[in-house]
Order: sequence, then C-alpha cells, then structure tokens
Amino acid sequence: MRDSLLLIAAALLAFGLAPAGSFHFDDYALFTDPHLTSLASTRPLSSVTFRLNEAIGGRNPAGYLAVNLLLHLAAVLLLRSALSRILPPPVALLAALVFAVHPFQAEPVNYVFARGTLLATLLCIGAIRSWLSGAHWAACVWFAAALLAKEECVALPLFFLLLHVSISRNRKELYPIGTMLVLSVAAGLRVLWASSQVTGAGAGFTAVVSPGEYLSMQGVAILRYLWLIAIPWGFTVDIQLPAAPMWIRGAAWVAVAGLLALAMRWFPRARAGFWFIGAIVLLLPSSSIFPADDLAADRRMYLPMVAFSVLIALGLARLDRRLAAVLLLTLASISARYSYVWGSEQRLWAEAMHRAPGKVRPRIQLARAAGSAREALAILNDAERIAPADYTIASEQGRMYLALGQPAEALSAYGRALSIAPGDAMAIGNRGVALALLGQTDAARQDFSKALEINPCLYDARLNLKRLGSPLPAAPAHCRYTAEQRRNLDR
Repeated sequence: MRDSLLLIAAALLAFGLAPAGSFHFDDYALFTDPHLTSLASTRPLSSVTFRLNEAIGGRNPAGYLAVNLLLHLAAVLLLRSALSRILPPPVALLAALVFAVHPFQAEPVNYVFARGTLLATLLCIGAIRSWLSGAHWAACVWFAAALLAKEECVALPLFFLLLHVSISRNRKELYPIGTMLVLSVAAGLRVLWASSQVTGAGAGFTAVVSPGEYLSMQGVAILRYLWLIAIPWGFTVDIQLPAAPMWIRGAAWVAVAGLLALAMRWFPRARAGFWFIGAIVLLLPSSSIFPADDLAADRRMYLPMVAFSVLIALGLARLDRRLAAVLLLTLASISARYSYVWGSEQRLWAEAMHRAPGKVRPRIQLARAAGSAREALAILNDAERIAPADYTIASEQGRMYLALGQPAEALSAYGRALSIAPGDAMAIGNRGVALALLGQTDAARQDFSKALEINPCLYDARLNLKRLGSPLPAAPAHCRYTAEQRRNLDR
C-alpha cells in the first residue's frame, strides 16, 4: 500500500495540473468528426471512452483530461505489479516511478486525442502482467483489447518473443505468440485500409511523406528520443527534425544499429541489453515504414517507456538513494512544467514556435488561439515571411479578415491561397463565403459547388450552398456528419 501511495503521489506531482488544461489541435475533431467517436472506428475502445466523457460531462476538457490522468495512474500501478514478477521489488518500484514522472509522458497525459495511446498501453501492461504470471492466453485477450484501443501496440508479440527466448524457451508459448502476431497483421491491414478511406488522415496512404522518406528519417527520430531520455529537456508538441542529408540519415541508422548490436552482445546475460532491445521493438511500429506526416511525436514513446523505464531504473538502483530521489524529483518537476505549458493553447503553441522556429503549423495554431483577429493576423504575417509559398497561411489570413468584417481583403487572401493550391476545396469554399458577403451570390454558388465536386463531404460548402437557396447534391454514403450538422442540413 505504501508503494502504491508513493507512485500515485509522484504521478500527481508530475501531472496533477492536467485536468486544468484545455483542448488542443485534433481534440476539436472529436466534436466534428463522428467517425472518431463511432464504434465502427478503427479504435472502438477509445471511441467508447470519448462518448462516455461527453455523455457524463459534456464538452468540458476537465473531464476528458481527468480520464487521461486516471488511465496514467492505473498504468503506473499495474506496471509495478507486472515488473515485480521479473525484477527485484526495489527495481520494479523505481521503474514504475520513472514511468510515472518522466517528461515523455506529458504529451499523452495532457493531450485528450492521445487517449488511445494511454488506453492501449494500459492494456498492454495488463498483457505483460498476465504473461509473466504464466497466463499466456489471457495475455492474448489483453492484447486484442489493446489493439481495439490503438494499433500502435502491434509489436507487443515480438516483445513476448524476446521474453520467450531470454527466460523460458517453452515451446507452448509460441502458440499464443503466433496468435497475437496474426492479430497484429489483421490490425495493421485494417489501419492501412482505413487510412486510405479518410481524407487528410496524415498517415498511411494519405501521408504527404513517402514510406521510404519516412523510414530514412526515423534513425534521426530515434536518436532524438534517446537523447531526451537522458537529457529530458526540449519537448514540444510539434517537433522539427532537421532536414538531414542522406548520409546523416544513414549514419543515424548505423548508430541505432550499433546500439542494438551492443545490446545483443549483452543479451540475455545482461538485463540492460534485453530492455533496450525490447524498448526499440515497441517503438518500431511508429518509427519504421508506416508513414505519418509527423516524422516524430513525443506521445509515441509512452508504450516504449515501459521498457526504457526499467533501463533507467537499473541505473538508478546503482546510485545512492538520496541522489536517485533528487533525480526523480527533477523529472517530476520538469513534467509539471510541461503540464503547465499544456494548460493553455497560447502557451503550448508559443513553446512549439520557440522549439521549431522554421515550422509554419505552430504559428497557425497560435494565431487561432490568439485573443483577437488583429493579433492573429500579425502572427500570420510573420509566418508568411518564413514560408511565402504556404497556401494554408493565406487561407488563415482570409479567415481572420472575415472575422474582422473585411470580405474584400479576405477575397484577396483566398485568391493568393488558390494561386498556390488551386484544387484546395476548403479554400474554394471559403472564397465563396467572401464572395457571398460581397453580394456576388452567383460566383459564390459556383465556388461552393466546385468545392463539393472536389470534396463531396465538405460540410461548410454544403451548408453555405443551402443557405443560398440552391439544391444540394446528394451526399455520398461514406460522408459522416454529426447529428447537429445533419439537423442544419435538413432544416
């Protein structure tokens, strides 16, 4: 009981500010994209928790973030229970403390949209506990549930294979491992299919970056993760990896391979070698060939931190207890600082802009969180100087001019956006809004219709066309609208 209270206190010291935070970035899609809260989504368990949050507490971010914090607390307590089956109790406690307070955990705890990562990791830890207790088929059930929360855990069977090779070599263990590998393949194929069906998913078939380009940069991403484990400062919601030439990318992968080779020399004689290899195995699903527009994201380290925490704990166990306590308090303090940053949109994106001065997205998000449209325009004008060929900046400028009641300036901004990206449905639909406000209704109808030809599911264009009294083309069956959106379209 005393150890459990210590773990809870440590986690609350690091992340107790989380429920006082706000929604960020993709969080708002939970209320506009019904697929994210549908049982037919690729992550139905996570979707259920989002629906329950809204049913019980409405759209108050405190309720959503409180659930995230509770999931983290449950993962911490369950991890200690699992690790105590394979490690000495003091080391298991130290590992759970590291997992509880390390700054890598700040993003998943404070970002509502990362709920799937928290839930999947909790279920994976349950699978590890069952496996180490000898209940191998029960571990399969835990793992199947984890896949329904988020598919990022597909490499867990390989972690069990490492345990099999290093501990028991009982051939009967290969059957549940094989079953879990089949589940992993099925989950991976489902995600590939789903990503091909969702416009703007930013991953898989719809990612801007190619699989080869993504893979080539992951050596750099992994080295960044390893650096932040040792020197936990510099976390950000919007990472900017350097535009490294191919020889640096290759050198990064050689360095990662060298570390793995060194760990293999110690495996299975040294526990550190096992846990390092296990951590890299758990990281590979999001740091290998499956592409995503974000080349790196701190929340992807939540599950690998299960193994990295043991690695850190093995080092802390060699230190004087007072020094180890100081290091853990330092980690918790840094995490508390990042929880404070995550507490507001302005702080979060100002920090991201500071950490990635060459990226446009933090400036756009900061402009959206600005206190006034004029303040937002100043931020966007600064972004335009950095990336004059980025059409999203001009589109955002157009939105701000509309908010200021200046449709002529908005029309000019949307014209600049469409000169760069002439086929962007959202910019075409927004130009239609500016035209309608200027009294050019025929031209506005043409823009709304053209936007729907490009993206038949575009809600704003469909609603604006209806407001102009024009007949609406039938929406394809795959279009998903919220109940409120459907009511607006049916009135």
